[in-house]
Amino acid sequence: MKIRAYAKVNLALDVVRKREDGYHDLEMIMAPITLHDLIYIEKIDHGIQITANTNRMPTDQRNIMYKVAQLLIERYQIPYGVKIHIYKHIPTQAGLAGGSGDGAAVLKAMNQIFQLNLSLETLADIGKEVGADIPFCIYEKTALVKGIGEKLEFISKDFHCYVLLVKPKKGVSTKKSFGMLDLKNAEHPPIMDMKEAIENNDYQGVVKCLGNTLEEPSLKIVPDILKIKEEMKELGFDGALMSGSGSCVFGLTQDQELLEKGYQFFLNRYAFVRKTEILNKDSLKL
Repeated sequence: MKIRAYAKVNLALDVVRKREDGYHDLEMIMAPITLHDLIYIEKIDHGIQITANTNRMPTDQRNIMYKVAQLLIERYQIPYGVKIHIYKHIPTQAGLAGGSGDGAAVLKAMNQIFQLNLSLETLADIGKEVGADIPFCIYEKTALVKGIGEKLEFISKDFHCYVLLVKPKKGVSTKKSFGMLDLKNAEHPPIMDMKEAIENNDYQGVVKCLGNTLEEPSLKIVPDILKIKEEMKELGFDGALMSGSGSCVFGLTQDQELLEKGYQFFLNRYAFVRKTEILNKDSLKL
């Protein structure tokens, strides 16, 4: 069976507070994008086997796909194993939910292969035991996301926009970014205004509300993030922001020629450069 695992960007990310359990309460507007990993998965007699087109990710128990497969096999007493091969296109330590997307895709694929007939809601509940972004990746819909990522309120309106992704060579550890965060002096973007702008198909409103509390600490770890943002704005992109905890930066435009111009400008300057767009219902037909 073949399945796509879509990446995401955070159009707005607010770290609201630190909780007693050490986690942070977040409010975010997350949008899936058309960039995806391609996963082939099949039933085998026993065990979990993972292979990849890259040696940059572990293929053992540390891999998020291994963790969700093992969890599903144990919880539903599946008397078989799975063989997984992944063509990895989403970079790691980028803030694009590459790992979570893969985990969500494996859960959905195994649900079909083993005819478990689990709802998306149940799959999301299982997924959040392994990764906070997995519930969002199960649904692949633009959403207001709260808590540590488990509370989802979907935004039903499609939002059309071209997205240029540029990631410097160095990534950012999510744990390190949160650890360096100064919440008292941090930026808190207007999350509900962003939600309203998308619902009203107000592109300029979306651009105006772009913001990410984690950008400042991540900039200290990878200064190239700021340089990429500045270069995108100089080229004419309407807005530029770091996604998640970084280090990938995305630029927004409704001009396809500018998207191509930006792609050519950044292509040999940084480690990862991709043209993509916000994933909507009509995108899934591609």
